[in-house]
Amino acid sequence: MVSAFAARQRLVLGQVEVAEKSNEIVAIPALLDMMTIEGAIVTIDAMGCQREIAEQILNKKADYVLALKGNQGTLREDVEVFAAEQKANGFKDTKISRHETVDGDHGRIETRATTAIHDVAWLQERHDWPGLKGVVMVESKREIGEKVERETRFYITSLVLLADQLGPVIRSHWAVENSLHWVMDMIFRDDECRVRTEHAPANFTTIKHMAHNLIRKAPGKDSIRLKRKVAAWDDDFLASLIAA
Repeated sequence: MVSAFAARQRLVLGQVEVAEKSNEIVAIPALLDMMTIEGAIVTIDAMGCQREIAEQILNKKADYVLALKGNQGTLREDVEVFAAEQKANGFKDTKISRHETVDGDHGRIETRATTAIHDVAWLQERHDWPGLKGVVMVESKREIGEKVERETRFYITSLVLLADQLGPVIRSHWAVENSLHWVMDMIFRDDECRVRTEHAPANFTTIKHMAHNLIRKAPGKDSIRLKRKVAAWDDDFLASLIAA
């Protein structure tokens, strides 16, 4: 199942089942066709980093930020080599913006340095990627006690924005992990579900996503878990969720 998730509102906007013997590359365009996304910023992980998908997003008058990995081999290689060379000489030969954030939680310190490379005419000339306006490099350092983990990720975008604006866009993409996948696993007990046959898994997921959206919209500061329980106990509260 491929889902579209609104990070700011924390709502599921739509979903498409990945057909047997198919993959997400086929499902993503079908999902985009279902939605009105004019003016939106669409973020997709590396599976969705495809020319046709980028073109489709632009045709629907939206912008994209796509994770760039090995499935776009030469493009990824060119970006990685260029970023490494420019970083080594202090980015003096290209136009960039940079922004750094430091977060600490539960004994963990995470530093994220976002570098937006705005001079990409050479890259566009070589690869002719639809709507390409910038490349983003995110270097993260995670410190837990004496353990230090480092990771560098690359993205391509149709946006002309500075690093301090692109960083939050990229980070918001991962809200789907905490605000949807975790909720589905821990509160709706997805991992324990034994619905397996024919269209039942897709139908059941649709119902759970609808329930998730209704509970998210309910006023009050109670947790999703508590609101779900109250909806099971209190018919009036359940009716208020459905009618909201």
